[in-house]
Amino acid sequence: MKRCSSMMFCEGSPISSPLHESPAAFGVCVSMRRLGIGIMYCLMENAVTIAVSSRVLFRTETEQKVYEQKGVEEYLRYQVEHENEPFAPGPAFSFVKALEAVNARLRELYPESEELFDIVLVTYNHAHVGVRLINTINHHNLFIERFCMTGGSSPIGYLKAWQTNLYLSADAEKVREALSEGIAAATMFMSNKLTEVSQTQLRVAFDGDAVLFSDESERIFKAQGLDGFFQHERDNEDILLDRGPLKDFLASLGKLQKKFYAKGHRLDCPIRTYLVTARSAASSGIRALKTLRAWGLETDEALFLAGAPKGPMLEKIRPHIYFDDQMFHVEGAAEMGTVAAHVPYGIAQKHPHKKSLNTGK
Repeated sequence: MKRCSSMMFCEGSPISSPLHESPAAFGVCVSMRRLGIGIMYCLMENAVTIAVSSRVLFRTETEQKVYEQKGVEEYLRYQVEHENEPFAPGPAFSFVKALEAVNARLRELYPESEELFDIVLVTYNHAHVGVRLINTINHHNLFIERFCMTGGSSPIGYLKAWQTNLYLSADAEKVREALSEGIAAATMFMSNKLTEVSQTQLRVAFDGDAVLFSDESERIFKAQGLDGFFQHERDNEDILLDRGPLKDFLASLGKLQKKFYAKGHRLDCPIRTYLVTARSAASSGIRALKTLRAWGLETDEALFLAGAPKGPMLEKIRPHIYFDDQMFHVEGAAEMGTVAAHVPYGIAQKHPHKKSLNTGK
């Protein structure tokens, strides 16, 4: 069983962990919590590491206003004064709870396995804020023991050292930086309306082009229009699409799904994945499916919407998180109560979509 983490106060913090001094610190993690069976050790490369910023795991709007209006010293003072008041759940909270539910099922089937989700809290905060974050984690009964509190410095180097499989943040600039370094990442937003999600099954939905796949087809659509896009897909249906920024994260989910399948739990697997794309099935869907099959990957469900709005379908799926490269679709999903995350990758970032029907991807 894998339980990672010693508290790590990283660059920019006046406090350092003994692990931070050791060259082996990033290779083996040590959990300081006893679970009745001693202290747990794990190899990080066996984990699916999910790094989540404090601003998306919890609601911190009030504190952010204090920082913006009164500066860092008053912000730190405010945090210390309120350190016994837990933060409310943020947009990534239900996702993290679902990860922990999957871990519980995996431990039942594979008590000695190190292949689990490992959650790391990443924050630009100073170490003084750590007490409030720990109090909040304990209040909500979360199992997060690895922290990175960078005191305002970029966390990207640490994400690479931890072999991060997914980074979720409210900072779009840091998300773009992570993507440029080959780390799957997305910017999360808080919806005013939240749909109730499953407590027992993790549901993750992906757009196709510029998320799971490259933005090749999107570029053709932008340059040649819908007819050119359809012709290009017909001409290239047997040529695999290049990988997109979240392809490896889907592969990580698939790796854990297969552990449940091996124990006879395909039909009641606690992980379910979805492809939700504005591609049309007959005209351009076959290339996407052939690409996934050639990669040895699959999604449990594939929805080809032929340009129809994604929000109503996502409302039915009720995913814990939905990834899309176009803010138009992210906003539409959020309006329907879905927690959506923006992947700022590909040509759509240079040509943002206007509010009209999108049939290109």
